[in-house]
Amino acid sequence: MSTGLDRGASTPVAAPPGPAGVRRMRRFGPTVFAEMSALAQRTGAVNLGQGFPDTDGPGSLLEDAVAALRSGANQYPPGLGVPELREAVSRHQERWYGLRPDPDTEVLVTAGASEATAAALLGLCEAGDEVVVLEPAYDAYPALIALAGAVQRSVPLLPTADGFALDRAALEAAFSDRTRLVLLNTPHNPTGTVLSDDELTLVARLAARHDAVVVTDEVYEHLVFTGHRHRPIATLPGMAERTLTVSSAGKTFSVTGWKVGWVSGPAPLVAAVRAVKQFLTYVNGAPFQPAVAKALDLPGAFFTEQAGDLQRRRDLLSEGLRSAGFGVRTPAGTYFVVADPAPLGFDDGTELCRRLPELAGVVGVPVSAFCEPGGAAAGASAALVRFTFCKSDAVLLEACDRLQALRR
Repeated sequence: MSTGLDRGASTPVAAPPGPAGVRRMRRFGPTVFAEMSALAQRTGAVNLGQGFPDTDGPGSLLEDAVAALRSGANQYPPGLGVPELREAVSRHQERWYGLRPDPDTEVLVTAGASEATAAALLGLCEAGDEVVVLEPAYDAYPALIALAGAVQRSVPLLPTADGFALDRAALEAAFSDRTRLVLLNTPHNPTGTVLSDDELTLVARLAARHDAVVVTDEVYEHLVFTGHRHRPIATLPGMAERTLTVSSAGKTFSVTGWKVGWVSGPAPLVAAVRAVKQFLTYVNGAPFQPAVAKALDLPGAFFTEQAGDLQRRRDLLSEGLRSAGFGVRTPAGTYFVVADPAPLGFDDGTELCRRLPELAGVVGVPVSAFCEPGGAAAGASAALVRFTFCKSDAVLLEACDRLQALRR
């Protein structure tokens, strides 16, 4: 008599579950930053991969946050963000760029720049709409475009002797009658490029021709170095009415963990972002928002000194990389420098980054991780590695010393 447990018994066996998650997101695993930071922690390597400072922001900002905590600013803030911060963002835009968004209808506080970008894509793109993106691109962009059901059209920033240049022919070819949105990032992560007025003008002309909205990620707006300047595309003729400008406190004030960002622009576009944002985080960072508001009003010297100190650290790391045998493209802004290990005999940046903790006790991030596989940008950037210099002098000097092992 069979018990139902014998070999060959006909007892039904449950089928394994199907693939988890929606199809459009299955190609996105853990980010390269998580992988490389875990590698640094596991090996004791100096982490120059993930772009977060190892020092706190200005003392006044921290004390203002403590005061807000103690004064009871610990419940839900208004859905738009606290009035003090919205007004401060408006003043900031006028002070630096001559823009004056209405704090009540044209400014929205978000959980960092990533949420602002996500809500903009989800709120403005229908399934099948096309989004023009510069590559290499911050790794959240492709995932957010896919989440919105939109289609990415990549335009390469190609490495040159001095830096990276926009492929203008590819930019023109990327636009079509299905283009809904241009996702711009300047100053640019990971390359450190600051788009020129000519490049911005070309983007603006094409966006206007195809009636596309521009969402511009400007989180590194105050981290621009000597000889360069950041110009928001919203300041170009005819662009204010079709541009959403995204920024945040994290990079400017070295408080990346606070996740306080904002988006500003025409009221109808901001309303579209808010319609989505309210069902994501709803609100965030109640005690941090008034502190950031005060920080945005700090004297101009603060912002100049921050950029100057970061430029000094850029030069320190760049010199160490050159001394170790890398080719270096000096960035015009941001936290990052792109290094070329080809002179050291390495032509695969991903392989090098996985071996670098063993070879030299340092972690970087392969630039190809910011590119769609098989594209022009991925091919041109295959060997390149991004290192961050938003660290203390002691950490940078230790990394530079360790990297000398690559020459031995």
